[in-house]
Amino acid sequence: MKVILKQAVPKLGKEGQLVNVKDGYARNFLFPQNMAIVADKKQLEVLGRQQAKIEAELEKTKASAQAIGEKINGKLIKIETKAGGDGRLFGAVTSQDICDAIKSQLKEDIDKKAILLLRPIKRLGNYDIEVNIHRNVQIDLKLNVFDPEYAVLDEVMPEFEAELAADAAAAEAAVAAAKEANPVVESEVEETE
Repeated sequence: MKVILKQAVPKLGKEGQLVNVKDGYARNFLFPQNMAIVADKKQLEVLGRQQAKIEAELEKTKASAQAIGEKINGKLIKIETKAGGDGRLFGAVTSQDICDAIKSQLKEDIDKKAILLLRPIKRLGNYDIEVNIHRNVQIDLKLNVFDPEYAVLDEVMPEFEAELAADAAAAEAAVAAAKEANPVVESEVEETE
């Protein structure tokens, strides 16, 4: 007997699916539990209209998801947190933290379930994050987890390179000035290197 499922039934099918089952199973289990209806001509027409409506809604959400995806795909988000001396965080960066950062920095509201993290982030550094906004729309984001008090990251972000170069130049100038002012300091520096 062909029936249309009114809800998902384990090992049988999903809601709205047309399935073929034994007559006794349909009469004794599916119909009394209000899990299915007989798949006659009228019900098949109703099912077709419902599926067309669902597909239309998916296309509308897909268009808006693609617009959001084009806007934020490949963008960098930064999360400031506290870490120990070895770069381990005093906690973790979760998908909810990433959602909050996207909302505050990129001005887009994304569901935390759309962010694909196998496990929470527990170290400072740079990460590539996958986000499934829609069933057919997947984007990639760059995430920088940093602690302003932490000395040096393994991978330096381009935004920080100019600042680090300026600090290095200033430090070299200070060392050069100190060597000129005091030759004893110069010999001590050479011994320690």
